[in-house]
Amino acid sequence: MKIHSADLPLRSLPAVLRTAVWSDLARPSIAFPGGRRGGRILTAVVWLLAVAVYFAGTLDLAQHYRLGYGPAMALTVARAVPLVLALSRPRAAWWTQLAAVTLTAALAGPYSPAEPWPWAVTSVFTLAATLSVVGLRASRRAIVAMWCEVLVVGAVFALTVPARGGLPALLPPTVILAVAAVTVNAVRGRGDAQARLVLAEERGAVEQARAALLAERARIARELHDVVAHHMSVITVQADSAPYRVADVSPGAAEEFTAIAAEARRSLAEMRRLLHVLRNEESPDGEHSPQPDLSDLPALLETTRRAGVDARLDVADDVLSATGMPAAVALSAYRLVQEALSNVVRHAPGARADVEVRRSGGALHVSVVNSPPRDVRPAVETRAGGHGLVGMRERVAMLDGEFAAEPLADGGFRTAAVLPLPGTP
Repeated sequence: MKIHSADLPLRSLPAVLRTAVWSDLARPSIAFPGGRRGGRILTAVVWLLAVAVYFAGTLDLAQHYRLGYGPAMALTVARAVPLVLALSRPRAAWWTQLAAVTLTAALAGPYSPAEPWPWAVTSVFTLAATLSVVGLRASRRAIVAMWCEVLVVGAVFALTVPARGGLPALLPPTVILAVAAVTVNAVRGRGDAQARLVLAEERGAVEQARAALLAERARIARELHDVVAHHMSVITVQADSAPYRVADVSPGAAEEFTAIAAEARRSLAEMRRLLHVLRNEESPDGEHSPQPDLSDLPALLETTRRAGVDARLDVADDVLSATGMPAAVALSAYRLVQEALSNVVRHAPGARADVEVRRSGGALHVSVVNSPPRDVRPAVETRAGGHGLVGMRERVAMLDGEFAAEPLADGGFRTAAVLPLPGTP
């Protein structure tokens, strides 16, 4: 629920004022807009302003007000030091500056009514500069409070000594400080907006990567469902038909076959319920068609060649037939080659791609190496934030395998995976 200031009790007004003029100014941990580079630039500018205030302020007070060079120099140092202090101690800097310009106004009597009073020109300059530096890290409430404090102190001087100009003399410095307050608030707001935008982009990148990972896991789950469901269906059919196919089945064995078939059907039903969210029964994307395996690699490479890539396949006949190979491994190997060739088509038009699939050491080794792009036409434009490598790595991790993707020295790229084959040494 939004609470308006008019709804607050009057007893909270002192607390609001104390926060605005004191607590809100003690925020040295907030970074300056622009990061470290912006802080370094601001530090250099502030030191230059402090040096300029030292020389100009001393001459201003000594020539236009009834002060000698000694007091004028001391008061100018008192007004220049808070400028530098504002970089690290904003609260101390502001109150020191306000005290310094107040003391200057009390001691510096103008030679003529034409001289600005109570705020000398250099006092207005130092007030505006200090308000700007402090306001870069203070709240909007604190900026308004600082402006009001200067206005109140100036009004007290003008009403106490009306012969030196009165309230109308406060108009120019009040407008100058108001412009400084509005400007610094706009700069600080822009810095806050940029910081929030960077944070949002970082969070968006993390969420996008997470979404891509979850989407790939969902796709893998759907494909595993197809593989496992096939084997469970075979078990169900064999268990149901065993009493009719096998002669002299005892009643106990027939009952056992019936229990196996019933358990397989229950497992299939549970799997379909768990994966219902991942499968859209009306999806036209072809995910319900039979899943490919290594025997479909020649057709995949032919499609890649038609896309302008000189794709070559090196695979043994026993691997190509996928005899005795787990369906999950064969499907993952096919998907790895498919995604790697898709990356070649998108990012290296006209390149040569060598695909090698072989069995060795109880594992299936898959390698896709492409040369640098040779086609002068631009690469195919893809959606920003592609996550093909994320999906490939996830597939290999699911099978407890090893995955590597790296650029080559000649400008090509290599994608390789080692998929363990269960049951082999």
